[in-house]
Amino acid sequence: MPITRTVLETARERPDQPAIVGEDGALSYAELVEDSRRVFAVVDGLHRAQPHPPHPAPETRGVPITGVSVASAFHTSRIIAALAGYRAVSATIDPLWPLAHRVRIIVAAGIGVVVSDDPALADALSAAGWTGALVTLPEFLRSAQEAEPAPPPTVREDDEAFLLLFSSGTTSDPKAFLKTRRQYRANVAVSSAHLDPLPGLETLAPGPVSYSLTLYALIECLATGGGVHVADSFDPVRMARRILAERVTRIVAVPAVVRALTDAARRDPARFADLDLVVTGGANLPSSIRTGLADVLPRVRLISYYGAAEIGFIGDSRDGDGTLIAVYDGIGARIRDALGDDVPEGGLGELWIRADACSDGYLAATTSERLRDDEGWATVHDQGRLVGGRLRLAGRAGDIVVTGGHKVALPEVERAFDGMPGIGAVCAAALPDPKLGSVIVLALEGAPAALPGKTALLDRARTELAPQFVPRRWYAVAELPRTTGGKVRRAATADLLADGSRAVRL
Repeated sequence: MPITRTVLETARERPDQPAIVGEDGALSYAELVEDSRRVFAVVDGLHRAQPHPPHPAPETRGVPITGVSVASAFHTSRIIAALAGYRAVSATIDPLWPLAHRVRIIVAAGIGVVVSDDPALADALSAAGWTGALVTLPEFLRSAQEAEPAPPPTVREDDEAFLLLFSSGTTSDPKAFLKTRRQYRANVAVSSAHLDPLPGLETLAPGPVSYSLTLYALIECLATGGGVHVADSFDPVRMARRILAERVTRIVAVPAVVRALTDAARRDPARFADLDLVVTGGANLPSSIRTGLADVLPRVRLISYYGAAEIGFIGDSRDGDGTLIAVYDGIGARIRDALGDDVPEGGLGELWIRADACSDGYLAATTSERLRDDEGWATVHDQGRLVGGRLRLAGRAGDIVVTGGHKVALPEVERAFDGMPGIGAVCAAALPDPKLGSVIVLALEGAPAALPGKTALLDRARTELAPQFVPRRWYAVAELPRTTGGKVRRAATADLLADGSRAVRL
């Protein structure tokens, strides 16, 4: 259902229904509509006041782009939601990205207005010759209070550009892509059918809105007339209080947050009595997360969905370790080899998807890589197999390595140790080897004395894995490298192990 139509209907029929609730404030649906008029008035004025404004990427068809790069999840959500009912493209830019990434994407995409509190960003944009307007969050909020309200928001046309999103930004230059309103409406239709964002439901979505999972939770809640409760970070004690006080029954969060939530519930389960559903993103959910939540909160459902920001929702798993994904109705899936031919049933290859929610392609100014082929099939280079109509994921192309002539999926190596006593986070990697080309190694997070011994690790590996998958070397590291979203960085882990100065060989 279109976001603006639902926002306007909910504001009229249930004006006091919470729309966005955060640590910095709260807006009901009626307040959101009125706030939108002032927010857009400020943004529109900033764009119009520029004597030589940046040219927005041609893919927007001339719609100006506004970027938000602040730490406040509430104010980021407020601005994105406010602009949804106007001729505007919004972009959430992670303030923790490397400065060069942020400058490059703002300049390349032709973003005309940026809300940011980082003085280094302002200086770097000026040095890069950017001619847009940068405003701090306090300045923006003051202007919104004083602004003459714009006309009310309206339902926009399907083919109008809506959001500017990014494929990455932590380890490589980000690739930008647009979502039209039609594509996001198609995505909402899929999630509404499978992930239960119901009218009037209160959903907690902690974490930066620059994460596609959090951003989408914001959109889907407003598109279905529910309330989205945001947080700049996940503090288990504070979140437990908010879940009870704000009557949250649904949580959308990354797997690391689900694990922390389980620990909080173990200490004080009464605060989670009304919780009904936890939705988490990403493939290959560790079974220990699912069983841990079930042990503490047995009535709470856990859905682990798989998707890509460029493509949309693809499928989900509701039991086990999340390696077998049920592909949603209406989503096409096929496995292709390096020549583009379909792989036989059960064979490993590159996953291609056809979905109505898929973006048309990446912005030409940010990459030459194609997202879709001429028939509309798209790939983000995930590897997997189709088994009995379901999808078994094996990771990204960089997660598949060759050792001694055998292909090994590194995520499958990691899954073998999930739930083993004494083991927390692990990361499988490949290191160069003169005889085999590369060897499989495993890094375990923790002090060497607290981890299982090498004999126990080998016994586990030989029981759970094919011989070519068994790691040849084992390392303990105090802390695995992670993205700002908590995901372990495989390439950085391999570099750390190759360096040897911060790893202990077991």
